[in-house]
Amino acid sequence: MFAPTIRRMPRPSEVARMTTSELRETFQVQSLFAPGELRGVFTDLDRLVVGGVVPVETPVVLPNHKETGRATFLERRELGAINLGGPGVIHVDGRTFSPDRLDCVYVPMGAKEVTFESQDPTQPAKFYFLSCPAHTAHPAAMIKPKDASPVAAGAAATANQRTICKLIHQGGIQSCQLVMGFTDLAEGSVWNSFPPHTHWRRTEVYLYFDLGDKVLSHFMGEPQETRHLFLHNEDAVLSPAWSIHCGCGTGNYKFVWGMAGENQTFNDMDAVNPVDLR
Repeated sequence: MFAPTIRRMPRPSEVARMTTSELRETFQVQSLFAPGELRGVFTDLDRLVVGGVVPVETPVVLPNHKETGRATFLERRELGAINLGGPGVIHVDGRTFSPDRLDCVYVPMGAKEVTFESQDPTQPAKFYFLSCPAHTAHPAAMIKPKDASPVAAGAAATANQRTICKLIHQGGIQSCQLVMGFTDLAEGSVWNSFPPHTHWRRTEVYLYFDLGDKVLSHFMGEPQETRHLFLHNEDAVLSPAWSIHCGCGTGNYKFVWGMAGENQTFNDMDAVNPVDLR
């Protein structure tokens, strides 16, 4: 279930002195997916909640938590869920959505009853979700990657050829402040979000998946005080607004990105020249 406390972020000067174990305990989120369970953690990054749900034989209901301070979990929050597993079902106050793999469902502020199911328990759905505070409600909706106007980026020559699928954003599913999507790296490409950037107006969470047995090095920290984390399949990493966030794997992979903050402008970022990294 949800962790009982908020994952609190240190200041940049503290990160520069942290050990490997301290970095992992602070920024890395592991073991989000367990059969028949809903797991998650609250953070103080724009009050984002990071979670995973794997329904098997019986439906899993989204519970409330004392950290919301409200009568229901989504009374003053919104939620986005991307299915990383087999065909699933999400019920939202009597409405039913049937997301296949990589489909995304948006659940608005004010939704009272949210239930996750798998269509086939032998191939369970695997929902990765993010939730952030909201002050206005938009309609519940589902979108498939093919309807998200995928954008090609990067090049094979620089080992970062990738396809970006924006799902919850100004040109897709409408939300109050949540932005979500995923990036799919082509075979032979290993770098994501490089050259790196920061965006002080939004915080971000990455969830790396389809890594298999491959290993990924996620780079973080201030541009002149970088640190790294070695991550494995379905590990998530928290990224404060002041931190770069890019990664390099031992093979291609995918990752879900999600943001919350002062705006939803995807390109509102502060680029960092690679030669200035330290």
